[in-house]
Amino acid sequence: MLLSFHNSGSMQTGAAGHTRGLQGESIHTSPIDLKLILANSSMNNKTANGKSSVEKISEKEAIKEAFCSHLKYSLATTQENATPLERFTSLAYAIRNFLLEKWTHTQKTYYENGTKQVNYLSMEYLIGRLLYQNVINLGLTEELKLAMEELGEDLGAIEEVELEAGLGNGGLGRLAACFMESMASLDIPGFGYGIRYEYGIFQQNIENGFQVEHADNWLRLGNPWEIPRPEITYPIKFYGRVESHTEPDGRIAFNWVDTHDDVLAMAYDTPVPGYQTHTVNNLRLWSARSTCDFDFDFFNSGDYIRAMTSKQESETISKVLYPNDNIAQGRELRLKQEYFFVSASLQDLLKRYKHFNRSFDEFSDFMAVQLNDTHPSLAVPELMRLLMDEEGLPWDKAWEITVSTMGYTNHTVLPEALEKWPVSLMEKILPRHLQIIYEINHRFLQKIRVEQNVDDAQTRALSLIEEGDVPQVRMAHVAIVGSHTINGVAQLHSKILREQIFNNFYKLFPERFINITNGISPRIWLKQCNPGLEALVSQYTGKAWGGNLDSLESLIDHIDDEAFCQRWRSVKRDNKLRLIEQVQKTLGVQLNPDSIFDVHIKRIHEYKRQLLNILHAIVLYTRIKKNPDGKRTPRSVIFAGKAAPGYFMAKRIIKLITSVAEKINNDAQIGDALKVVFLPNYSVSLAEKIIPAADLSQQISTAGMEASGTGNMKLALNGAVTLGTLDGANIEILEEVGAENIYIFGMTADEVKQFKTRRHQPAQAVDPELKVALDMIREGYFSKGDPNLFHPILDALFSPDDAYCILADFADYSRVQLEAENDFMDSALWTRKSILNSIHMGRFSSDRSIVEYSTRVWGVHPKNGSFPDTFDKHIERAPYACL
Repeated sequence: MLLSFHNSGSMQTGAAGHTRGLQGESIHTSPIDLKLILANSSMNNKTANGKSSVEKISEKEAIKEAFCSHLKYSLATTQENATPLERFTSLAYAIRNFLLEKWTHTQKTYYENGTKQVNYLSMEYLIGRLLYQNVINLGLTEELKLAMEELGEDLGAIEEVELEAGLGNGGLGRLAACFMESMASLDIPGFGYGIRYEYGIFQQNIENGFQVEHADNWLRLGNPWEIPRPEITYPIKFYGRVESHTEPDGRIAFNWVDTHDDVLAMAYDTPVPGYQTHTVNNLRLWSARSTCDFDFDFFNSGDYIRAMTSKQESETISKVLYPNDNIAQGRELRLKQEYFFVSASLQDLLKRYKHFNRSFDEFSDFMAVQLNDTHPSLAVPELMRLLMDEEGLPWDKAWEITVSTMGYTNHTVLPEALEKWPVSLMEKILPRHLQIIYEINHRFLQKIRVEQNVDDAQTRALSLIEEGDVPQVRMAHVAIVGSHTINGVAQLHSKILREQIFNNFYKLFPERFINITNGISPRIWLKQCNPGLEALVSQYTGKAWGGNLDSLESLIDHIDDEAFCQRWRSVKRDNKLRLIEQVQKTLGVQLNPDSIFDVHIKRIHEYKRQLLNILHAIVLYTRIKKNPDGKRTPRSVIFAGKAAPGYFMAKRIIKLITSVAEKINNDAQIGDALKVVFLPNYSVSLAEKIIPAADLSQQISTAGMEASGTGNMKLALNGAVTLGTLDGANIEILEEVGAENIYIFGMTADEVKQFKTRRHQPAQAVDPELKVALDMIREGYFSKGDPNLFHPILDALFSPDDAYCILADFADYSRVQLEAENDFMDSALWTRKSILNSIHMGRFSSDRSIVEYSTRVWGVHPKNGSFPDTFDKHIERAPYACL
C-alpha cells in the first residue's frame, strides 16, 4: 500500500512517490520510508554529542524499512531475489532519503534568508564512493551496521558494488570534493558546479608492463545519489559572429548571432551532507543535451544515421573528462567544455540571485564565485557578457560586479597548466568573449600605463594577450585581472607566485595575493578510510575530533603509554595485512608485513620523481645481491598512479617500474627482503586501502614544482612518516611535526633555481652504486635484453638541462632513506614518530582551509553566525581581501 504524508515545512507533497525539492523539481522517493524518516526527524533535533537509544532504534528500523521498501517499490524485487547491484541501489536510496529533508530545508533557508552563497567552480570533482561518506556524516554508522546485520545482509559486499565517480585527474578534484564536504560541515552556504562527465578518468590496466587506458563508464550501473533536473536547462552557444547596435540611451549593445552547434546544459544534483550538522549543500553537475533530437532533412530522406549525427556530436562535450589536447580537435573540445560548464553555472547563479529580488548593486553581497584553478577563467568574460548583453548593465558596473565577485585559486606553477588559448581558436568558438577580453585588456593596460607608469616591456608581460607567431590568450592573466583575490595553496607556492610567476601583477596588486594552504577532510581521510585508528583515537579523545582535528593533540599525553603504543602498532599492522591481501589478489605478489611499507602514490609525472624512487629500489636490489646475508630492513616499495594518455615519458616510467618489479619479485635470492609493486587503476577507494597501511610517505617532487600536495597530509594523518623535499605543504608539515619526525632531503626551491642557471654535467653526481643501477638499465637488464627500451629515460637523466634534478638529489635521497630504514627497526622510536605525525595534522584540515576562504576571500559566515575558535591558531592573519 502506498502511503502519503503531509509536511508543512520544506517539502511539498505531490503525487504518490514524489516530493518537491530544490526550486520545485520532482524527486522520486518511496513514501513508506519517507514517512518513517520524517517522523523520526521531528524528534532528532539533537546535539552532535550522541543519540538516545530510542533514536538509534528508530533510525535502525527506518533503514531496514526503507531498504526493503525500495527493493519492492523502486526496484520491483525482493530481498531474497535481489542482485548485489539491487541491494546497493536500494540501500543508497534509503540513505539518500535521510538526506532529503535536510537538503530541501537547507536550500529553503538560503533562499528565504537571502544568505550570501559561495559558488565553487571546478572542472573536476573526484568524489569517490558516497555510501559510507554519507552514512558517516549523517551519524548513522552504528544504526546501518545493526540494520544490515538484522536483515542478514553483508554490508561490506554491498559497499564494494558502488562505482566511483572518477570525475577528476587527481589532487585538484579530490580537493574540490573535500572542500564541498567541509563547507557543509561548517554550515557555509555552498553550491558546487562542474561537469557530469559520462566517462570519468580512464581505467588503467597494466599490460606487459605498459599502461593501457580503457573507458571509465562509471554510470553504467546507474547513480542513485544524483537527481536529474530535466526542467533546469540553459542554452550554451558556440561559433557565430557579433553584431552591434546603438541603444536609445546611446549605449552600444552587442548581439551574438548565427551561432551553431549549440547545446543545452541539463542539471544533475547531488546532495552533500555536513558532518553532524543539519546542512546539506548541493553539487550541481551539467550534462550536455542536443538542442534537437535529429536533423529532419536527413530523416525525411531516409538517412537516419546522419540524422542522429548532430545530436551525438553536440553531446560529446560532457562525454569524457579532459580529452587529450595534443591534436587540434582535442583542444577545441576542451575549450568548449570549459565554456559549457562556466556559462551554465553563471546563468544558473544569476537565476538564483534574481530570486532575491534585489538590484545588481548588491550582487557581490549575496554571491561569491571561486575559480578552482585556471580552467574556469572564462567565468570572467562570461559574467561580463551576461551582465551587459543579457541584463543591460553598462561596462563599468558589470566590471565592478565581476571583480568583486570572483576569487581565483592557482594550483600550479607548471607552464602547461597556466592555460593559453590561440586567439584564432577563441575567435572561432567564442567571438563575443574574445571581444570582451580585448576590451578588458585595453582598459587594464591603459589604466596601469597612466597610474603606474608601466613601460613597454612590463606591458607585454602583463597583457592578457601573448604576442608572437601564434597570439595566445593568457587565461591565468584573465583570472588575475578579473578577481579581487588570488591565492596560492601552500606558503612556498604562494611565495613563488608573488615573486616569480606573477611578480608583475603582485607589484600592481599586492593586496590581492594571499596564501591559503590546502587541507583534507578528516571524516573521509581518517574516519572512513581507517576505522581501526578512528576507533582508537575516539576511545582516547572522544568523538568530537571529527569536527576539530586539533583534538588529536591530546593524544600526546599517551605517547609514553606502552599499551596505547602497542594498540597503535596493532592498528597499523591490521591495515598492512588488508593491503597485503589486496596486493596478493591483484598482482599475485606476497608482501612482508614486517617490512617498511614505502608508499609513493600520485599522478605519474617527471617532477613528482617516481624515477628517483625506482632508481633507489634498484640500488637496494644490487646491495642485496652483493651481500645477501647482510643485515637490512625489509622494504615493500608501493607505487600507484596514472600517466596522462599522451605523456610518453610518464608512461615509460611506469614501464620501468613494472619491469624492475618483475625482476626483483621473481628473484629467489631476494625473497621478502625487497618487493616492488605497481598497483593499477589508482582511485579514491584504492587510496583508502593504501594510505592507512603506509609507514613511509614519499613526497619527493623537485623543490618549487609541487604547489601543495594533499597526499602528504592524508598519509601523515594516518601515521605515515614523510620523506620529502622542502616543497609544497611539506614545509608546513615540517613546522608542525618537528624536524626529528620527518625526513627532509635535497635542494631547496632557491637552490634548484640557481642550479638550473649553471652549466653542469649530471654524470658528475653519479656515485658508484647509482652508476651500477643506471648501467643495468642501459644494458637491458630490466628490459629482457632490449637496450633501447629505457634509453629515453636515460637521455633525460643525463641531459645538461636536468630539469627535475634527479641525479643531483639522489645521494641525499639515498642518505635519508637509510636513516629511515634504521629508525624503522626501532619499533618504539618509529611508533613515536608515527603518532606525532598523525596528531599534529590539525592545521591541514579542509575545515581550516574553508574558514580561511570564508573570512579572507568570500566574506561569508556559517548559519549560526560564527566559526569555532578552534581554527584560530592556524589561520594566517590578513584583512578581508575583497576590493
